[in-house]
Amino acid sequence: MNPKLKALQLKARHQVYTLLSGHNLSRLYGEGYDFAELREYQIGDDIRKINWTITAKLGRPYIKELHADRELFVSVASLLDGSLYFGEGNAKQHLHTEVAALLGFAALHGNDLFSGICYTPHDTYTTVATKQPFEIERFTEEIDTAALLHTALPLQEKIDDLFTRLHKPSLLFILHDFLEPVDLSVLAQRHEVIAVIIRDRREEMLQEEGEVEIENPLSGKRMKSTIGRHSIRHYRAALEAHESKQNAHFSRYGIRYVKIFTDEEPAEKLMRLFR
Repeated sequence: MNPKLKALQLKARHQVYTLLSGHNLSRLYGEGYDFAELREYQIGDDIRKINWTITAKLGRPYIKELHADRELFVSVASLLDGSLYFGEGNAKQHLHTEVAALLGFAALHGNDLFSGICYTPHDTYTTVATKQPFEIERFTEEIDTAALLHTALPLQEKIDDLFTRLHKPSLLFILHDFLEPVDLSVLAQRHEVIAVIIRDRREEMLQEEGEVEIENPLSGKRMKSTIGRHSIRHYRAALEAHESKQNAHFSRYGIRYVKIFTDEEPAEKLMRLFR
């Protein structure tokens, strides 16, 4: 195994066991014993959950929710193609790997079942539902070593495939840069979906470069262009419109999201989701 990858995995495991102490990835509602909340009855709720004492006092039906007394299924879906190459090198791919490792070891830390699905244009790699560190290490190695330059992933097609693969309700993390539209509504109806947006900061804050030669990391095509004030203004306006529409989509379907840049520590950003 690549020594740098091994160091990354050890770092991720250490951060999980130090920063995540006392925190859980999620709490699902279901048949259990720990009280979660009291709320008004809604059409379709199980009438056996009605708390008749509170209902009699308030004059409206209320039900008692309990935390699920069962294992949590944590799934990490990694969507990979040439878009991970921006500027020099593939820092986005390395960040992708570190985030996947952190989420995998966090699942183990919570004694939950972990499964990983890695989509590339050439292949799909999946792990079994597991509590074994080896599977997480193998999964992150697949992400880190995938040859992605000059490849393009049919994003929505893979999202639809993901729906057919995950049969049990899961805490589902989807890792991508989300620079193109994608519909996660069907997944959100079955799973608790969290979008992890992985980007290079320069993708959002273009700088004036003058005349440059640009290579498309997806297709490999080269072209000469001028990156000036007008083109930057047009690019930022298009990006802001995309982000606004995307965030509205996330909000509508109850999808949480976090954006992590390549110059940030991912563990700190992910911690905000777990608190």
